[in-house]
Amino acid sequence: MCSLHLTDYQQAKLKARDQLGLGADAALPDNQSIETAVLAYQRLFGGAAYAQRLQRLRATALHAMRWLHPLDVRLVGAVATGAINDAHRVQLHALTDDVEAVDFQFLDRGMPFAQGERRYRMTDGRQRAVPLLQFSADGIGVDLAVFTRDRPAQPLSPVTGRAAKRLRMGEVEALVQRA
Repeated sequence: MCSLHLTDYQQAKLKARDQLGLGADAALPDNQSIETAVLAYQRLFGGAAYAQRLQRLRATALHAMRWLHPLDVRLVGAVATGAINDAHRVQLHALTDDVEAVDFQFLDRGMPFAQGERRYRMTDGRQRAVPLLQFSADGIGVDLAVFTRDRPAQPLSPVTGRAAKRLRMGEVEALVQRA
């Protein structure tokens, strides 16, 4: 995953299966095992470049979270866990009562962004498409998924299958200061 700059665990598993010549019914590792292996690999072989990239991604996340204030924004995914490679973008979740207000915050500040949507599996067992804003901050790609507060279900982590861990601004500040 690291050397090929893959960010999707399922894609990485299928690529590895094909490269090893395994059949379609071959047992593959779960996503937690892959994340653990990515972290171990980066700690052993990533060196200063990995540490600097992770610090830069986390600092960018913090900068974006501050820029988006007063929205309730959380850091999720590989940048939060540290299981990154050079292809990863910052993944943020915004929790709001008014989805359109997020768009207006970008428009009012003249910040260029692209709109789309992303599908999430939720803790209530359903799949849900949520608005996605993509932008660049400090030369780093950022994906901002916008969730409404009126729906209590949270997105599932593709790694653990449980509610995704969402880091608040204070937690991200602590990660940035620790480095």
